[in-house]
Amino acid sequence: QVQLVESGGGLVRPGESLRLSCVGPGRTYTMGWFRQAPGKEREFVAASRGNGGTTHYAESVQGRFTISRDRTKTTAYLQMNSLMPEDTAIYYCAAGNTIILSSLRRPDAYHHWGQGTQVTVSS
Repeated sequence: QVQLVESGGGLVRPGESLRLSCVGPGRTYTMGWFRQAPGKEREFVAASRGNGGTTHYAESVQGRFTISRDRTKTTAYLQMNSLMPEDTAIYYCAAGNTIILSSLRRPDAYHHWGQGTQVTVSS
């Protein structure tokens, strides 16, 4: 079991930005970000397919959040701009190999998870 290492959460005001980082298992893996707010199910936020593949976003964050990877494709980032109170949640990094396109948004498609990092957006 590979443990992913996340960092970058915190408390910000509405309209501000945060960047989350996650060290993953390697360039061939699809890496995703999910979030879970209190009393809600874990939901898909964004994903970056392995080997320089496509990126995908939840409709609720499209245009505000950007997923990217470093030159080695091992570390994934989630740049979050124009944050809103409804973005408040624990954010989890996930990684998986051989995830087909239709399963990208499903938590059970991912094999490895980070410990989660709290993001709070409040005035």
